[in-house]
Amino acid sequence: MLLGVILALSLFSATPTTAQELESWELGINYPGEDSTNPFLLSSEGSAKVEFFVENSGFTEITVEFEFSIPFSGNHEAPEGETISAGSNESFDLKINGIDVLTHDAEKKEKFSITATITARQGVPDPLSSPQNREGDLEIPSIFDLTVDIAEPFGPMNAGSDTILTVTVTNNGNAQDGVGEVDVKDDCPLLSTDDGLDLLLSGNIEAGKEKDADLRVTASESHPKRHCDITVTVTSKREVSEGGNAMAEDEVRVSVEPPPSEDSGSSSQEGGGSSTEDSVESNLPAPGIIVTLSGFLVALIFPREEIG
Repeated sequence: MLLGVILALSLFSATPTTAQELESWELGINYPGEDSTNPFLLSSEGSAKVEFFVENSGFTEITVEFEFSIPFSGNHEAPEGETISAGSNESFDLKINGIDVLTHDAEKKEKFSITATITARQGVPDPLSSPQNREGDLEIPSIFDLTVDIAEPFGPMNAGSDTILTVTVTNNGNAQDGVGEVDVKDDCPLLSTDDGLDLLLSGNIEAGKEKDADLRVTASESHPKRHCDITVTVTSKREVSEGGNAMAEDEVRVSVEPPPSEDSGSSSQEGGGSSTEDSVESNLPAPGIIVTLSGFLVALIFPREEIG
């Protein structure tokens, strides 16, 4: 009977120790700012690095297998399993990549997860261990990407005239943006432009949308025959407000020709005068007819007397 009591007491005292030993490990994630509510911000290339760890505070070596769930159809690189010595803490890297951030709205968040399961202790399989799971947020970054396109002119312009160039700004990013500044330059001193592109400064441009405005280009009457390069540069309104300097520009060539020659007009006027004179002369009766009619009238008025 005494032996039975001793055996029962030994089993009772051993059970808590065994349970404690089974739970003497922890899976954790090193969150930004050590705050689990802070997301991991993806780069513009769609990648991020998450550091996680396994702390083994038990007295036996453990072998752990990992499983990962990545949102936004992303890929990952990380160890599939590791062995952690007793009383140690091992850190590992989860490298997330392959996420197309431009196909998602800026600042959108979705959760990733890491699951760890002990498969063996001291090399002995352990099918009874419960897995541990940790989660974190991945955040899509704001991408500001404006492009500028200047429509080609219909043809050369004459000195003393003007032409219209349509300038289109497209938001290729994933967040609402706008034009913060616009600058127009050309390499012809006798060429001038108006402020038509100020229209681009008002309002915002939604992701995937565009906005256009007309730029009037005027060539002085004394402008020589020449090719003029016009450059339009814009800056991102959102990028500038956040300390960046995202810029986009485009260039177009405008050809200036001399004004139309006046020789052709003078020749037309001279030709027109000659035609008028010819027309006037051609409408008068021929000289021979006038003489004949005059003689006929005289014969009627003054008949000749019969000779004796």
